[in-house]
Amino acid sequence: MRPSQQRRRKTVGRIALTLAGLYLLLLIPASNPPEPAASDKQPFVWNKDEYWQALEDRFKNARQQGCEELAPVIEAEFAYGHHLLDSLDADTRQPADALFAEIERIVFEAAPQVAACPQKLSGYTQFQTRLRRLVKTQSQQWDFSEAATRNRIYRLLYGSRAALEEVMLQAPQDSLPALARGQEEPSQTPAAKILGVTLHSGDILVSRGGAPTSALIARGSDYPGNFSHIALVHVEEKTSLASIIEAHIERGVAIATLEEYLRDKKLRVMVLRLRADLPALVAEPLLPHKAAAAALQQAREQHIPYDFEMNYHDDNKQFCSEVASAAYRKFGVNLWMGISHISTPGVSAWLAAFGVKHFETQEPADLEYDPQLRVVAEWRDPETLYHDHIDNAVIDAMLEGAEAGDRLGYAWYLLPLARTMKGYSMLLNAFGKVGPVPEGMNAAAALRHQQFNQAHRALKEKVLQQAEAFHQQNGYRAPYWELVRFAREARESKR
Repeated sequence: MRPSQQRRRKTVGRIALTLAGLYLLLLIPASNPPEPAASDKQPFVWNKDEYWQALEDRFKNARQQGCEELAPVIEAEFAYGHHLLDSLDADTRQPADALFAEIERIVFEAAPQVAACPQKLSGYTQFQTRLRRLVKTQSQQWDFSEAATRNRIYRLLYGSRAALEEVMLQAPQDSLPALARGQEEPSQTPAAKILGVTLHSGDILVSRGGAPTSALIARGSDYPGNFSHIALVHVEEKTSLASIIEAHIERGVAIATLEEYLRDKKLRVMVLRLRADLPALVAEPLLPHKAAAAALQQAREQHIPYDFEMNYHDDNKQFCSEVASAAYRKFGVNLWMGISHISTPGVSAWLAAFGVKHFETQEPADLEYDPQLRVVAEWRDPETLYHDHIDNAVIDAMLEGAEAGDRLGYAWYLLPLARTMKGYSMLLNAFGKVGPVPEGMNAAAALRHQQFNQAHRALKEKVLQQAEAFHQQNGYRAPYWELVRFAREARESKR
């Protein structure tokens, strides 16, 4: 062998050994996130499986009756329901008042008839909207540190939305209204019109994204909800140009136009506005605009990384909820009167695997229950509403697995590649650019996130197949409890 060939072989060998050594070095396992501390809180549980099944049986019977026969029955239920709401409107009630339980009963038991007679959907929507307005008004006098308060407002607001959407999903898709108007709370701040609704500077947009992690954020708390993201609206006084300030996992706090905000996949959006009669707004009606302007200026002047720890006390890094809460806190308004809790060991462990360290925090879905805010409007995408429900059902089943001991892992052999990509991302971040691994997320967490997405996708495919078979066999869409059952069965089949 020639000396030049020997040198080449030695060089190649050294390079191979160096790369192998580097690979082995990068293969050193990442330390597992610490187990979250035990919580003394208890998650809300409906415990109504038999009741849900009875409602489905009632729906089957109602389908046989037909709309002509059902119409007077439905109108009678609406009349009784509004009579109950009249009573609620007339007096101050505490969360334990029996009136609320009776209203809840009407919400759920009217739903099967309306689902079988979609012509009555608008009346049911009006009832749910009025119920939400009156319950939020009543809750202004309630103590949000009490579990009874949190449970009552959740049962009525989340429960009535869930019932309404079960009804909507049985109606012809082209008959579903995308926009449901709430309470037009007065505001003196600059305004812009979007999708038929007037947005005011300082309004808060609560939305739901289409990614599996969006479903996890919405469902992974003591009060599982429908929303996963918060954004703050700023409207320029002279031009009426609207800007959206929000925190993204990939790039931290950013500013978007309304068009850019809506272009990013949204399954639903709710508009919240501070009550005009709050003492802080009576003293300074432009307070929401000032808060939004300060948040906009800060986002323009400095880079604010995403807060994976979900520590709402530290504004140097911000997750989506902090964008709104930090902006308003500087002007004396403390949002999230009921602080969110993530108390179950399984859910806490999964979120810790992504970098979460604070389990008393500000969940996007819980902001709706804050009595300082009015619901102005809510958009739903009729085409994707069913997929929203399927995503939720899959996550609910996956989180049941988490409570049973399932933990998020990753393919160990991919760790060197992930760490290399993390280094590349850090270099891009230093120049103000976005890398493949988000700033603030380590390589192991990125791999866990990848595995989580894959697991969700696999379960969702099976649930979609079972849901379609159910539809073909029964002639109606599977309600939520059936979707959860499909997801549980799919999860068990993979064990």
